[in-house]
Amino acid sequence: MIIPKGKLIPIGGAEDKGTDLETGFIQRNNLNFFEQGILRRIVNETKHGVNSKIEVITTASMIPLEVGENYLDAFNKLNCTNVDLIHIRNREDALNKEYIQRIQEADCVMMSGGNQMRLTAIFGGTEIYKILQDRYIHEDGFILAGTSAGAMAMSNTMIYEGNAANAHLKGAVKVTTGLAFMGDVIFDSHFDKRGRFGRLAQAVAANPTCIGIGLGEDTGLLITDGNYMEAIGSGMIIIIDGHDIRYSNIADLADGAPISIENLKVHFLAKGNKYILNERKYIEQESSEYEKTTVE
Repeated sequence: MIIPKGKLIPIGGAEDKGTDLETGFIQRNNLNFFEQGILRRIVNETKHGVNSKIEVITTASMIPLEVGENYLDAFNKLNCTNVDLIHIRNREDALNKEYIQRIQEADCVMMSGGNQMRLTAIFGGTEIYKILQDRYIHEDGFILAGTSAGAMAMSNTMIYEGNAANAHLKGAVKVTTGLAFMGDVIFDSHFDKRGRFGRLAQAVAANPTCIGIGLGEDTGLLITDGNYMEAIGSGMIIIIDGHDIRYSNIADLADGAPISIENLKVHFLAKGNKYILNERKYIEQESSEYEKTTVE
């Protein structure tokens, strides 16, 4: 098994940056950045700190200019100014030699939120995708981050559609192949805010070799060696483990029928908690930020 040398940072999102696939319209409100704590951690993890070269790919978003400026402002507040935007809108743009060169030179590449299907459809099989995959696997210190759709596209099995209200019904959750930077996981974003437990549970029930990872807003995971996960940010990570499911009727149901699952395991991670994927092992933090504050 190949152990990646780079770091993966999927983030649950906090600001609307594109089309909401559950409601079908573009949301432009709430564009202020809530993720400065997470962005600071990303900057600190890069090779050169605030001097690192960071490229933000806005492909997933339908409002890339607004989203891009939002990122520039947020990083600027952290005194990180070597940040640029790559507005790839189609597969032809993905062939742009300048973009390819910039991806090769970046210390960190971050994918914005929006529609994850745009990421897989536009980047799948391209040179940019191969460079990202190669650098993540072979290059120490390289960081690949993504928020919302950018996080969901990172896994091999990717949710691309599924209204939370109908997620208990077979067929209501649609999955396809993602960018596969990480195997045997399924990421879901805006997890607690949009009530997506049911849809991730269905995705795991249909693909029980995968660990479901629900990313709360303003929350992410720092993943090293493709295996060791540390919760970062202010919110909550939910791990859904289907390896020990004893009963599931999902294989025998017609679409539209409610599913049943027995013995689905769930873990909650807050900032500093860790999870080892290969061992399916939860590690508690020594002391939380809240405890430190109260003691002081």
